[in-house]
Amino acid sequence: GVQAMVLTWFLSLGLAAPPTVRIVHSGLACNIEEERYSERVYTIREGETLELTCLVTGHPRPQIRWTKTAGSASDRFQDSSVFNETLRISNIQRHQGGRYYCKAENGLGSPAIKSIRVDVYYLDDPIVTVHQSIGEAKEQFYYERTVFLRCVANSNPPVRYSWRRGQEVLLQGSDKGVEIYEPFFTQGETKILKLKNLRPQDYANYSCIASVRNVCSIPDKMVSFRLSNKTASPSIKLLVDDPIVVNPGEAITLVCVTTGGEPAPSLTWVRSAGILPEKTVLNGGTLTIPAITSEDAGMYSCIANNNVGNPAKKSTNIIVRALKKGRFWITPDPYHKDDNIQIGREVKISCQVEAIPSEELTFSWFKNGRPLRSSERMVITQTDPDVSPGTTNLDIIDLKFTDFGTYTCVASLKGGGISDISIDVNISSSTVPPNLTVPQEKSPLVTREGDTIELQCQVTGKPKPIILWSRADKEVAMPDGAMQTESYDGILRIVNVSREMTGTYRCQTSQYNGFNVKPREALVQLIVQYPPAVEPTFLEIRQGQGRSITMSCRVLRAYPTRVLTYEWRLGSKLLRTGQFDVQDSTEYTVGSLSRDSYGVYNCNIINEAGAGRCSFLVTGKAYAPEFYYDTYNPLWQNRPRVYSYSLQWTQMNPDAVDRILAYRLGIRQAGQQRWWEQEITVNGNIQKGELITYNLTELIKPEAYEVRLTPITRFGEGDSTIRVIKYSAPVNPHLREFHCGFEDGNICLFTQDDTDNFDWTKQSTATRDTKYTPNTGPNADRTGSKEGFYMYIETSRPRLEGEKARLVSPVFSVAPKNPYGATNTAYCFSFYYHMYGQHIGSLNVYLRLKGQTAIENPLWSSSGNKGQHWNQARVNINPPTSFQLIFEGIRGPGIEGDIAIDDVSIVEGECMKSEQPANNLRSGAVGTLAHIRLIPVIILMSVLSHQR
Repeated sequence: GVQAMVLTWFLSLGLAAPPTVRIVHSGLACNIEEERYSERVYTIREGETLELTCLVTGHPRPQIRWTKTAGSASDRFQDSSVFNETLRISNIQRHQGGRYYCKAENGLGSPAIKSIRVDVYYLDDPIVTVHQSIGEAKEQFYYERTVFLRCVANSNPPVRYSWRRGQEVLLQGSDKGVEIYEPFFTQGETKILKLKNLRPQDYANYSCIASVRNVCSIPDKMVSFRLSNKTASPSIKLLVDDPIVVNPGEAITLVCVTTGGEPAPSLTWVRSAGILPEKTVLNGGTLTIPAITSEDAGMYSCIANNNVGNPAKKSTNIIVRALKKGRFWITPDPYHKDDNIQIGREVKISCQVEAIPSEELTFSWFKNGRPLRSSERMVITQTDPDVSPGTTNLDIIDLKFTDFGTYTCVASLKGGGISDISIDVNISSSTVPPNLTVPQEKSPLVTREGDTIELQCQVTGKPKPIILWSRADKEVAMPDGAMQTESYDGILRIVNVSREMTGTYRCQTSQYNGFNVKPREALVQLIVQYPPAVEPTFLEIRQGQGRSITMSCRVLRAYPTRVLTYEWRLGSKLLRTGQFDVQDSTEYTVGSLSRDSYGVYNCNIINEAGAGRCSFLVTGKAYAPEFYYDTYNPLWQNRPRVYSYSLQWTQMNPDAVDRILAYRLGIRQAGQQRWWEQEITVNGNIQKGELITYNLTELIKPEAYEVRLTPITRFGEGDSTIRVIKYSAPVNPHLREFHCGFEDGNICLFTQDDTDNFDWTKQSTATRDTKYTPNTGPNADRTGSKEGFYMYIETSRPRLEGEKARLVSPVFSVAPKNPYGATNTAYCFSFYYHMYGQHIGSLNVYLRLKGQTAIENPLWSSSGNKGQHWNQARVNINPPTSFQLIFEGIRGPGIEGDIAIDDVSIVEGECMKSEQPANNLRSGAVGTLAHIRLIPVIILMSVLSHQR
């Protein structure tokens, strides 16, 4: 059948609201200092779980982001912002302390930001170190000497230290041979026990107790030190040479032994260049490296520590032999401007290697395999290895025909064990300096992005030197990242060419393995073609039927820039083609959209290298609805096992496409697979910003539900939005204002106190029992309506004098304070009360603050008959933290004593001054109300029907 549903449409223009945020905390905090001064501090013990939740308001629903500042750089929380309401850090560490910010933004106004400081508490084991007064002879360590025992423990908050000798607690002044003090420059970080001129009784067991006074239940920690006449600082020796020179692959063992120290020192090995090699084997003071490599070379140190005096340290340097990078060059006669080698002139051959250690390097020369000695005509020299890498020169002073041949230089290390490097150099009539040319077809080179290309320089000459490639047109790195790339055959190979590589490349000869003359150069030009880059690559266009749209596709970059053609298609159907002349964009217009003209439009712009594509998705889909999360008291319960929920939303861009005909509402219990769906018909047009309300009934307590809302137009389904509905007494994220006339089913989440004698009753004059007691109680609610509800205490039998009924408000979270002001936010709390009858008892109101369950602060009180009318009470309150209000009605001496209350409100800001004197609030005298606020609400009723 047809079920009619009444849907209330609240037309509230300008419903969109900028975000507000508040931070609430759960998790394992030790204590929270609420906003006492200007900041909130959340204290937690190291290793516990931190949980912070950001409560937000604002429409559309703001994006939430948690970020952090302060704390150490090793904490990478900054990169991994958390994008949901709850920030949870389990096993929190000390470096994760600091200030956490919650930021909410929805594009309206400025983002809302709140912060809370998290203080992580911990106490590490204390350490005692012992020192002797400076400048005394080392041998007689404790003979008439002053000794200092220093105790240090890392902690937050700062430690309190206490000292004991044996079982006796040592205090400043308790023993004149003992002084206890904190050094001025480390205030509070350490406590020093000074033993002046050691006496026999000072040889004893000392204990240092570190305490953080049990904050966060952190227990005290203790460390002991036994002082005796043998106590001494450590000394060690190394049973190895310094330096140690070894060949790669050898096993190395370093031995460090203790030669003194009481208590027995601990030995550790460290390496100056960072960590010990992974393969290192440590056994006490012995360090072994099984097969050493050049990377393992460096300074190794043994450190002995026993917390007495200063640690002892001894070091050795490990040098691993190496010979590498052999090169040669030929220098023609420097006194002539000719690069060629000529008979009768000087020629010099140089050889170079890198050697470690350089002092072990030796060179020998051979001609055609026979050893050469230095002579007047053949001068052999060697450069100082400290100045440059090891180099040897063979100077042939006056070249003769008989000097032609193969010269070999051999580099070796005196210690042996490393292969020699041998370099051959030919000197003959065909030994000529190099020349560079670029083959005709190899410049300019045209290639496509993504290809592999070879740039080629042909080198002639003998010997052929190493070629260096670099960029000639700008100071940028080569494709491999270096400023210069070496090539042995003159070819530079580039894989996966990109457009940035377009430009001019220089190839030049180096002196290495060639002539030491002015470099020869040549240039190669590289042109990288790429298909057009276009915008937009993708754009969604939403528009209703019968309207027009225009799509535009623009070229940003292309090479060659002579873009050849463009083509527009809808799906595979060709719509239009053309050529570009001077313009850089093309447009396509659909004059009147019909069912067939929705779809994906592609515009391809094509050059020699390929095509760039703009894509347009043209659709009549409606935009998503946006749920309104700030509904005041959306939940109500008028039956025991079910609850109802007031679902509210606005429609994003309602005029962008065709009129929304209906919404498809899907609902499912959280965790279930299947959606239950129904359609909500919409009559008329939805306005932008209009708040739509739909009541969900028959929800089972205490289940949570997922709700999905999909707008439907004649085009079909639009974009869906999903939200979760939870059964919980909602927190008022920011108490700005609260009004309760006790009209709804859940009496605004007021609850009856379990500790009282009887309950408050909700009723209206129209529904009250005809057998009601006359001459007491109201004859209408506060607005004068017989149908309106109020709360009252029924004082008829079996009630007794003095019995109490207590009504407790929901918990109100206070609005966040201005961080610079020290005062709490003020609220005006007001309500109406009706106390008519000869037996009226008392009405008391209390303020209960969060965390002080037992303490209720009296706010207001009144007793006795006040006449047959409603009176208003107004009180300023400045709650420092979340709070509740409690109404307590006390029965008087007889049955004509019904007390009623109605229209409770809490509004941020102090109460308006009215004509009544302030002290009358307490006495409960009748006051005149100066300001009445009327809140006009335009309610549109429309009947929605749909087929079941």
